[in-house]
Amino acid sequence: MSMDPQISGHLSFDPASIPGQLFIGGQWRPGRGGGDIDVIDPSTGSVIGRVADASVDDAMDAVAAAHDALSGWAATAPRKRSEILRRCFELMIERKQMLAELISLENGKALGDAQGEVAYAAEFFRWFSEEAVRLNGDLSIAPSGANRILVQHQPIGVAVLVTPWNFPAAMATRKIAPALAAGCTCVLKPATETPLTAYALAEIYREAGVPDGVINVITTSKAGATVSAMLHDPRVRKLSFTGSTEVGRRLLREAADTVISCSMELGGNAPFIVFDDADLEAALDGAMVAKMRNGGEACTAANRFYVQEGIAEAFSAGLAERMKALKVGPGYDAATQCGPLINQDAVSRIDGWIGEAVEGGAKVLTGGEVGSGDGYFLSPTVLTSVPAQAKLMREEIFGPVAPIALFKTEDEAIALANNTEYGLIAYVFTQDLARGLRVSEKVESGMVGLNRGLASDPAAPFGGTKQSGLGREGAHHGILEFCETKYIAVSW
Repeated sequence: MSMDPQISGHLSFDPASIPGQLFIGGQWRPGRGGGDIDVIDPSTGSVIGRVADASVDDAMDAVAAAHDALSGWAATAPRKRSEILRRCFELMIERKQMLAELISLENGKALGDAQGEVAYAAEFFRWFSEEAVRLNGDLSIAPSGANRILVQHQPIGVAVLVTPWNFPAAMATRKIAPALAAGCTCVLKPATETPLTAYALAEIYREAGVPDGVINVITTSKAGATVSAMLHDPRVRKLSFTGSTEVGRRLLREAADTVISCSMELGGNAPFIVFDDADLEAALDGAMVAKMRNGGEACTAANRFYVQEGIAEAFSAGLAERMKALKVGPGYDAATQCGPLINQDAVSRIDGWIGEAVEGGAKVLTGGEVGSGDGYFLSPTVLTSVPAQAKLMREEIFGPVAPIALFKTEDEAIALANNTEYGLIAYVFTQDLARGLRVSEKVESGMVGLNRGLASDPAAPFGGTKQSGLGREGAHHGILEFCETKYIAVSW
């Protein structure tokens, strides 16, 4: 497929070089049905490539390949697994620019954001290469003195990994790295919007020495049927999913049929709380990071801004000024600071929510404009006086829109923050450390950024409470998600 010269001029590689077939048992192969899925550049709306469309039979082949490779990989020495994971890290860093350009091409995110994602994604391989050799059990004496209690952590088995389009590299490596470190094998089903990154990484895994069948990658337009079939296969013992709460609930019901262990990283509705005593510039810096990472298309994105009355005018004006100054354009253009949304449906949905908020009394300080040319663009937007019942305050926006509401007291801020079914992350800005820690403890979320707009770190446990998910990714917790804990009663 020929590439638009305006696009190819920004790239250091040929997208046609990325494999577009299924990766099963270490081999590239077409889907059994012979169909393809178009991959769209959201900056132009044009087709940039095609990938194979897997059937249920293809999915079963991938499960079989993972199962066949399981015993050998589980028996591989932890140090050997560690060295392979470390090599994955090194190869990703060596190819950082190519991978970043590819992410920008199929996802639309600004190139700087994509470069940050590649570094973050690679770091999971480095972190879990170190965890692979530290999966320690423990030994104790039973209180009765009758026997010893020996505890081991064993690989749980074949894992099905389902990832979204917003971080096509990091959401995959955050699951693959701990699975492999624990001794598991896996089948990855990436989002059809951003499959090329997953296939480019599959080549890296093979080059790094990952044995055939340990990682399998399949793309499909029939996600419901293929994932359901895999979850009902008795060889599959783990599901790790990142995506919407709605889909997560359905998958949990499916997984219950065969009692599969589930890790779920689901939706968010992150409050961003600014107290009067906050450092204004630090709060604005944090807001831009928390809101505009990946153009707002992140589950950790600041979704609802609650600002105390005394600082509200200055904060709102400062945020509007910064958002207005962002350069909007194609993600792979090095000058771009805010790329397109993933598709036209996303633009239409958010534009409708902005209109609803304005009808309810909200005031647009900047933005709110839909792009008139090719691609799926929406200008960075700030609104004040947003009603509590507006969808911008109650639903996950997933775009470059910052709705602001005011509060008076600390208790009111906490109540507003907790008035949601979600609980992934919250952000708190204050120079009063006691207040910051007090509010952080009372906010119902799995993570808190205290005077920070970025909290994600491979060394920290990532995950939410309430309807935002189950389990944790990253840290030592991440590898335990792919383990069964076995107790052996021993006498000697």
